[in-house]
Amino acid sequence: MTSATQAYTYAAPSSLVDGRLGLATSGGRALSGPAVAPRFFSGVVTQAAPAAAALLGVADVALARYHQPQARPGWVRDPVVTCNGDRLRFESFSACGGVYARLDLLNGALDGEVFDRGTTNVDVNAPLREALARIGARDPLHLGVGLDELVVTTMDGAVVEKKVPLPERWLRGFAEVQVIASGMDQRGELAGMAAVRFLRGLPKKGTVWVAQAGRELKVSDRQVPGSVQLAGPNRLGTLLPLLRFAKSLRVYGPADAASSAWELELPGMRYTLTLSPERWRGFSGEGAVLDDLATDEAENDADVVGMLLNFEPEVEIGLLADRAGMPADRVRAALTQLGVAGRVGYDLSEAAHFHRELPYDKDNVILLNPRLAKARKLVDAGAVHLEGELATVHTSGGARRVSPADGSCTCEWWWDHRGSRGPCKHVLAARIVARAAVEVSR
Repeated sequence: MTSATQAYTYAAPSSLVDGRLGLATSGGRALSGPAVAPRFFSGVVTQAAPAAAALLGVADVALARYHQPQARPGWVRDPVVTCNGDRLRFESFSACGGVYARLDLLNGALDGEVFDRGTTNVDVNAPLREALARIGARDPLHLGVGLDELVVTTMDGAVVEKKVPLPERWLRGFAEVQVIASGMDQRGELAGMAAVRFLRGLPKKGTVWVAQAGRELKVSDRQVPGSVQLAGPNRLGTLLPLLRFAKSLRVYGPADAASSAWELELPGMRYTLTLSPERWRGFSGEGAVLDDLATDEAENDADVVGMLLNFEPEVEIGLLADRAGMPADRVRAALTQLGVAGRVGYDLSEAAHFHRELPYDKDNVILLNPRLAKARKLVDAGAVHLEGELATVHTSGGARRVSPADGSCTCEWWWDHRGSRGPCKHVLAARIVARAAVEVSR
């Protein structure tokens, strides 16, 4: 696993003093253009205690390694915040790559002024974490995302710099999770105290399945129709401090009951955890993005669609398709490409993509997906031969028989995973060639 290095530079450390929470920002992108320390919002958080606890939860996930949780120096990362105009979204990914956390502070929890829209990292330091943990239900909380000039000038010499590794699997995880989430449906819901009892009653280890049964969520040691898989229930740990504020719990899962998402509705906000299929398994190897990235149009379409994004809280695919002059399926593929570059996420509650900008280079999309890179090499080498609805892919390890339609292959990868972690390089190569043949015949 290789890694890049990201540098965070803050004009001053974030702080919480006399009910005023100032979150220092690092370099980011806004509607007004690239910014060294963008300022997005200043105003009152009307629900101080749940907001502070949930922000602390997002920061905790960024510090966590749920698989082999031994100490790893240099793994500290700062959460990402996006101002979409009517809301603030705080996001993080666990160091092990298997848990994605997001806090959506919605319009009902914010009362203030929006200065700009965009995305940046925010400094969450140890003193700030301690201060957030002490906020009570009656404490006032004024939030500033981006420090004003007065604060910066009165903290001369307080510049904060952090350098952190960004492993490829962590970057790829952001892309995979938004594609996987877009294939999820709501599978269950509990209100109030029922959600509290359910979450507190979960086992700490192992794998269980959860399914709606009347007004309850039932836990089983085997898969049942409509159930959602929960591997490593301890990975839901950051939900527990929020239970005293919970209005409801919603559970989401895909048709194959592998990954799962757990959303707590809090007063004026939502806190969501998305979990990989296994405790040891990060999102980076799921392969959900590969088919969309393999299309010839995806990169060019992404450039067009990307120019139309405007830090909207909800990306409407139909509207984008009309504005871009392309079919909806190509817009979805373009959004996948943009997702790999960190430019879109997915909101389960609203069943819609949203725009944000993470500091990833779009030119590294292929490098971050080695299966796709290997598939393109097979295509360029002329190793793929179509034979009706089947194909033969010649490799150094022998010929592989492929069915592009159902994604089956005679390689070891397919026999090990049976499509559960996306297509193998041979299937990808065959699909690329098959699409090109269709285009030529038109």
